[in-house]
Amino acid sequence: MKSNSTSFTRRKLLQSAGALLAQSAVASSVRAADPRGTATVAQTPSIPRNGNVEYGQDTLPVGIRSRIIDNNNGVKMHILESGFQGRSRPCVILLHGFPELAYTWRNQLLPLAEAGFHVVAPDLRGYGRSVKTPVTYDDDVSRYSRMNLVSDVVGLVRALGCAKVAGVIGHDWGSPVAAWCALIRPDVFQSVVLVSTPFGQPRKAVAGIDIDRDLAALPRPRKHYSSYWASQGAN
Repeated sequence: MKSNSTSFTRRKLLQSAGALLAQSAVASSVRAADPRGTATVAQTPSIPRNGNVEYGQDTLPVGIRSRIIDNNNGVKMHILESGFQGRSRPCVILLHGFPELAYTWRNQLLPLAEAGFHVVAPDLRGYGRSVKTPVTYDDDVSRYSRMNLVSDVVGLVRALGCAKVAGVIGHDWGSPVAAWCALIRPDVFQSVVLVSTPFGQPRKAVAGIDIDRDLAALPRPRKHYSSYWASQGAN
């Protein structure tokens, strides 16, 4: 039997998902007439300076704040959060992709908070303020395994004082992390949303297909973008 609070949380999350995706498609600018009267140009609206964030002081609205949270898995994670007033709010975790930051979710933080959630977007391991020194090509990458990234998110949730979260939402590279969070710890993550990247097999696991080989054999050789980003030259 589901509790009323769990049912309410999931319903509210689904109702907010449409607003979340719609908001991401709307630029944070207004249209104004060009002085020559021949076109329109975008103007950034003036907003009060936000002194409660580590970056984006002139673009992140008041109501969003930064914190550094020790996740007890070897990383002190920088987070952006909104709707942090009161501990009774259901929590939603937003996971960014590559090469992004918590700042990716700047247009979703306030709308989800206004829908009644405590919304938390971390800089993931190796990104932004969640890393002390740049990641080099020769670093040990085992710390960035999918399962360890899941442990980072679980540790963050615990450090926030939450036993459960209403949902984990991932974009791009954050999507498989979100999916595995929900698969491994369904007791913690009550729902999951994947944006732009579906859950599935790694690209090299498809039988009989070698994308790197096939792209290299083209008349004008190509390289898959993920193979390029894994190269020393890209680093």
